Amino acid sequence: SQVLACGWVDCYRNHGGVLFLDLRDRTGLVQIVVQPDNPALFATGETLRSEFVVAVSGVVRRRPDGTINANLPTGEIEILAQGIEILNASQTLPFEISQYSHVSEEVRLQYRYLDLRRPRLQRNLILRHKICQAIRAELNRELFLEIQTPMLTKSTPEGARDYLVPSRLNPGSFYALPQSPQIFKQILMVGGMEKYYQIVRCFRDEDLRSDRQPEFTQIDIEMSFADESDVMILTEKLVAAAFEVATGKKCRLLMRRVTYQEAMDRYGSDRPDLRYGLEITDLSEILKDCQFQVFANVLKSNGIVRALRFPEGGSFSRSEIDNLTQFVIRLGAKGLAWMKFTAAGAESNIVKYFTPAELTAIAAAAQAKEGDILFFAAGPWKGALSILGSLRQELAKRNQLIKDKDQFEFLWVTDFPLLEKDEKENRWSSMHHPFTAPQAGDVALLDSAPGKVRARAYDIVLNGTELGGGSIRIHRGDLQKKVFGVLGVNEESAKEKFGFLIDALNFGAPPHGGIALGLDRMVAIFLGEDSIRDTIAFPKTQKGVCLMSGSPSPVSANQLKELSINVHKPLTGCSASS
Repeated sequence: SQVLACGWVDCYRNHGGVLFLDLRDRTGLVQIVVQPDNPALFATGETLRSEFVVAVSGVVRRRPDGTINANLPTGEIEILAQGIEILNASQTLPFEISQYSHVSEEVRLQYRYLDLRRPRLQRNLILRHKICQAIRAELNRELFLEIQTPMLTKSTPEGARDYLVPSRLNPGSFYALPQSPQIFKQILMVGGMEKYYQIVRCFRDEDLRSDRQPEFTQIDIEMSFADESDVMILTEKLVAAAFEVATGKKCRLLMRRVTYQEAMDRYGSDRPDLRYGLEITDLSEILKDCQFQVFANVLKSNGIVRALRFPEGGSFSRSEIDNLTQFVIRLGAKGLAWMKFTAAGAESNIVKYFTPAELTAIAAAAQAKEGDILFFAAGPWKGALSILGSLRQELAKRNQLIKDKDQFEFLWVTDFPLLEKDEKENRWSSMHHPFTAPQAGDVALLDSAPGKVRARAYDIVLNGTELGGGSIRIHRGDLQKKVFGVLGVNEESAKEKFGFLIDALNFGAPPHGGIALGLDRMVAIFLGEDSIRDTIAFPKTQKGVCLMSGSPSPVSANQLKELSINVHKPLTGCSASS
């Protein structure tokens, strides 16, 4: 059959006077054959080079026996060229367009338009698109409405720093780019929309890592007359649909659920990785009367003593233990107590401080066997557990405990504290955000024991990474006012910052709740990418710079004058080395 194929020249070969071209577009490759019996056509073919853009007209035919390429979807056919039009030539490339081309990320980002041609990046963006479509289809089946919320909004104090946008028509006033549509999606519930979703861009001016970007995408959901289970069951359906699109596998619904308290007690983290064991043991009761003063003093101050057993870690050298000690010291620990279990009993420089009965009880509680090693942490509940949680992750990484890279362990973490104490400023702050509802049975504790109030909040976690978090919201003005009071936000300040939401809650606001899932992070984990930058078309560096476009960049003096802005620092642009 007669066809017209357009694309990029992936590679070319001259075999015995016959020219073979691999023509590439985002769907894959097809082989083009140019015969020497048409000298003009053959001469054009000989001028082609990698990444020339061409249009080839010709006839599709079956490849001769013995030349079929079983590794290509088009490997059984080829196109016999009858015409070649060079649509655009290409300069010599700064790097090869190849799945296996090794080039620095800085160069890749500078020439992102070339990087995007690589099979891996194209696969990632195609699957990201399919994941979005699957999620939309699932939400549409559940009768959710896709509604856009403002990009130019009011600066609010919760969360990270806002990106500010000056208003030309209102000199001295600024919009803020939304860190999330939180307030607006709650307003939509008050407005009777009942079921809302949006795959939305969000902006946070914070220090960046491989899993953070100044602008990122989240799957934002809110629903009226819902409880925690309603939101969690819906979310599991969405994640399962996305997972199947990305991996071709099904994941289990009714995912495991653990409370925040249990997650911290057992794993030292509110986003635990369940692909390996290494659970933490509580030794506080056993050691309450011990003679080791480091532990004894902590316990007398209402702290805790916990231990982490590493199986067959008795072979760790002293230098390896010293290295782990330095690791926890960088996290804020004062040191790392340890104890090896051998045929002769427990060994370490702290064994002498414990009675034989205490050593036996320690071993029994931690299920320590000959050849194992125990690491200890003592201190305040959250601090000590967080140290062991980080050590747990580090031990798993250094000892390659995750054997199967295709293992995915989902879970929900629930019952978070509503508030956490900022010891430096001696005030309470929201663990999630100030619109999170307290559990009904704990509302009375807001006056007497705010730290014991549990939130109606939940996070979905995969392999030690938070995929998203949400909560049931406060839907009554009086309760919202009370929570603001505990947070130290007076009525005047609350009115100034959140006035339209507070007003809305007093006009028949329904019970409602929702969740926000990080799309970039979800796609990266599902596709086995270490950085979310490889799942985003045009990402920025860790300094928030777009190396391709050179943003952020200075603007003209006239633009600044129109905005009533004076810049005191010298104006400098961004370069590829920024």
